[in-house]
Amino acid sequence: MACHCTGCQRMTASAFSLSVAIPSIGFSVLKGQPTIGGLHSATRHYFCTHCMSWIFTRPEGMDEFVNLRATMLDDASWFTPFIETWTREKLLWAMTSAVHSFETLPKEEDYASLIQEYAKQASKPKL
Repeated sequence: MACHCTGCQRMTASAFSLSVAIPSIGFSVLKGQPTIGGLHSATRHYFCTHCMSWIFTRPEGMDEFVNLRATMLDDASWFTPFIETWTREKLLWAMTSAVHSFETLPKEEDYASLIQEYAKQASKPKL
């Protein structure tokens, strides 16, 4: 996803942040101990203690997911945002190729169908 909220704009020094929602059960930090930084709230943003890059977020109330910054992947060339959030705070010139846009966040009851649609789309071979 691409998040256009002003908090992500500030933490990335850009128009939006890019993240991949990873099931928490399949995510672990293999080396080092990240530190909490950025905007301090119930949502926890983790940063590398060496370079201070924003690595991942554990969103408040969504313990089943970790939002990994897509640009932290060794190869992020395959990544394109499927949804964009907080578009009511986006910079007017900021555009993405996201299939779905939300003024804030999707409704909780919409996540299952969004995940199903993304899985269907992601499983198609690229021509």
